Amino acid sequence: MESLTTPVVISFLAGFMVLAVLTLTSFIKLSVVFMIIRQALGLQQVPSNMVLMALAGFTAVFISMPVFSASLTALTEASGDFSTPAGMLGLWQIGIAPFQEFILNNVDGQHLDFFIKVSNDLWAGSGMTGSREDFIIQVPSFMISELTEAFRIGFLIYLPFVAIDLAVTAILMALGMQMVQPNIIATPFKLLTFVFVDGWARLVEGLVMSYGG
Repeated sequence: MESLTTPVVISFLAGFMVLAVLTLTSFIKLSVVFMIIRQALGLQQVPSNMVLMALAGFTAVFISMPVFSASLTALTEASGDFSTPAGMLGLWQIGIAPFQEFILNNVDGQHLDFFIKVSNDLWAGSGMTGSREDFIIQVPSFMISELTEAFRIGFLIYLPFVAIDLAVTAILMALGMQMVQPNIIATPFKLLTFVFVDGWARLVEGLVMSYGG
């Protein structure tokens, strides 16, 4: 095959890897959950966005290492002239095959069916039909599935912290301290609770193991 060190192939691989990390891995769900937990704790900028995105990115790569490895192996073993548009398309199909398998293993079937139905309605008369094998259908289905799951997890995360907020507010009102902002008292308690249960480790462990299959 054409050497993987040529500028064209290197540019393709670099762009593909960035796209893959952002949309074809667990990055979306992880980043949203991490943002929600920060909000639930009552913290606005701690940890910073850069720290949360870095944690989400590296964790997503960690989860998808077998997928990346399979993709790179397939690209390395591929043969042909990849300097032409047709060759680049073939290289693209080879590279995304492992990611498509990962998507189909983790996507919500209802979202996939929805996009297939909508695509057939939108593409009516064009000679194109949607199917589960279409990458353009798999990606938005997977992204919406990840966002939906992230919000479900976020709801469960919020509940204990809302309970702390309500308890602190009730105690302050009972003591006649209505002028005291509840978050001033509640935030330290929420931080203490989160640290006591080793929240970050348990949260990341749960997210990682959700892709165990």
